[in-house]
Amino acid sequence: MKKRLLVIVALLSLAVPTAFAAPPDGKKPEAGKQAAESAAEKACQAERGTTAQRIGAFNEKYGTNKNKKNAFGKCVSSKSKGEDDEEEADEDEMNASKKCKTERGTTAATREAFTERYGTNKNKKNAFGKCVSKHAKQKA
Repeated sequence: MKKRLLVIVALLSLAVPTAFAAPPDGKKPEAGKQAAESAAEKACQAERGTTAQRIGAFNEKYGTNKNKKNAFGKCVSSKSKGEDDEEEADEDEMNASKKCKTERGTTAATREAFTERYGTNKNKKNAFGKCVSKHAKQKA
């Protein structure tokens, strides 16, 4: 009986320290990550709204699958990762893209002039990218 009790105590003494050990990857669980996700959920709920029109617009903005039903999860994911901040920073670049698209025009003559003005490689196929880069740098 005493031997059995000693074996049980010995096994328990080995098990207790491993229960309180660090996670296998060596990192502590991030409480900040949970707080960011909670804040992101609240922000997405506010953005989604309650009217059918706002929910539809929200689904179109964030939804990526066929029926756009994954919009809320995609919104929370992007906001908790801070991707929305990047979208706001990219807004200037999008405006530069729109400027270049307008400047490029739709006729063959305007496109040719655009290509000659901005193209730098041998076939001048990089004209649009160079235009966007130029306009984006001007804003910065």
